[in-house]
Amino acid sequence: MLDAARLAVVADARSGIIEREEDLTGVVLAAMEGAPADRVRVVMDALVRHLHAFAREVKLTEEEYDLAIAFLNRVGQATNDSHNEGILLADILGFSTLVCLLNNGNAGATETASALLGPFWRMHSPKTENGGSIVRCATPGDPLFVTCRVLDPTGAPIPGVEMDVWHASPVGYYENQDPEQVDMNLRGKFFTDAEGYFSFRSVKPAGYPVPTDGPVGDILRAQKRHPFRPAHIHFLGFRDGFKTLVTQVFVDDDERLDSDVVFGVTRHLIGEYRRHDAGTSPAPDVTGPWYTLDYTFVMEPGIAKLPFPPIK
Repeated sequence: MLDAARLAVVADARSGIIEREEDLTGVVLAAMEGAPADRVRVVMDALVRHLHAFAREVKLTEEEYDLAIAFLNRVGQATNDSHNEGILLADILGFSTLVCLLNNGNAGATETASALLGPFWRMHSPKTENGGSIVRCATPGDPLFVTCRVLDPTGAPIPGVEMDVWHASPVGYYENQDPEQVDMNLRGKFFTDAEGYFSFRSVKPAGYPVPTDGPVGDILRAQKRHPFRPAHIHFLGFRDGFKTLVTQVFVDDDERLDSDVVFGVTRHLIGEYRRHDAGTSPAPDVTGPWYTLDYTFVMEPGIAKLPFPPIK
């Protein structure tokens, strides 16, 4: 069945002969009518219609077209085992966040606080005991003690949730970007206990710039945008019977909460990172100020499916 928008451009286009520019979109849509999968037709029809409309709206020149194709080629060439330029491009255009919100509710305010996976998740983080540290080499920074709980929409705890945790160091680099850090520093995999809790020790993260040495950096400079993300910790929760949770918890005192370069901050995802200057030390080696974060995640019933890791 053809919808009204498609019917308008497909009419009289099945001959495949282009008489004028206005004929082209209908001819392309008619050529795709044989796709056996309904979803393929819906997605590709909309892509062609909007892409053609975009070119007409901006009156795209041949030089700009050549530049755009070269740009896409550079995005592919800049992607490797430790960096995904394609995801970064989607991020800085707000496209990644839009897809998250379309599938998980506005501002992450429904049952699943879903947010960006980001370009630095690795599937095989080291399994770590509850309460253990994910600081695996000398990493300067204020100690951070995190306690989290995972509940279902009724408020019941979910035991046995596999929780991946990862974040950048206080100098703004993930360990795969930084030769000064050992492999898997500031990464860990935890399992919730019978009451849905898991906990760990780390250091308070800092904001950091996204990579700007590739084509995405050229876009940011052309738009006079800063490249910084506010400080955050990534979490990925996985358990059979529940929709996979992918989220971030942002540091509440970061100066760039309202200008995240990838538009990932929603109100629900701002955590309370409490500073402690006095009182009982949480560990014998902690003598200066330390921070705590307590946060509750809610996972909704659904299909458990791990995302494709953007880096190896």
